[in-house]
Amino acid sequence: MKVRRTWRASERDEKKGKGGSLWSRVPVARLTAAVAAALRGPRGWAAAGVVAVVALALVGVWLLDDEESTPPDPRARQYTEVDACLLTGEKGILAGTPAATVWQGMQEASLDTRARVTYIPVMGPQTADNARPFLNSLMQRQCEIVLAVGAPQVEVTRADAGKHRDVRFIVVDGETSATDGIAVAKPDARLKDTIADDVRQAVRKVKS
Repeated sequence: MKVRRTWRASERDEKKGKGGSLWSRVPVARLTAAVAAALRGPRGWAAAGVVAVVALALVGVWLLDDEESTPPDPRARQYTEVDACLLTGEKGILAGTPAATVWQGMQEASLDTRARVTYIPVMGPQTADNARPFLNSLMQRQCEIVLAVGAPQVEVTRADAGKHRDVRFIVVDGETSATDGIAVAKPDARLKDTIADDVRQAVRKVKS
């Protein structure tokens, strides 16, 4: 992203006559006159050598500056305007936790759908009441798909899902079944694949 902004800024500067490559800022007529004057004197050959070195240096700087002004690599990954956000317990996506497996499934789905994936841990007391502000923050960030793992996170998601009809919810829960607007992933050996499939389906529904 930083590269893209740098390229665009350079492009705008060159159009406005500000900044741009060093070569574009060198007064060409003045440089040409200096070369001609240097070659007329008795030390013309020595001066010519100095001028040649300076000219090569300027060309080198111009090439380096021009390289920075090139567009970003077109092969760089482009994301769609769909965000899948994960709400976890205070341990986040620590290896060995169900949240880590869910995160792996989300990343796998992102490779296929180009959806952006993020996560936020609930810090402080691990209760539904404390998890609610964190869930609300995902709503404010306009996450189209929200996943919840951990008992407090699942509880508050189920309680508040009805307030957000445009959002697709996926909860990791081994005791309840899916309802309208809420998909359920069982915390079993297939959790990663289940999450990946559920996120793919949710992205398709968001785009439809």
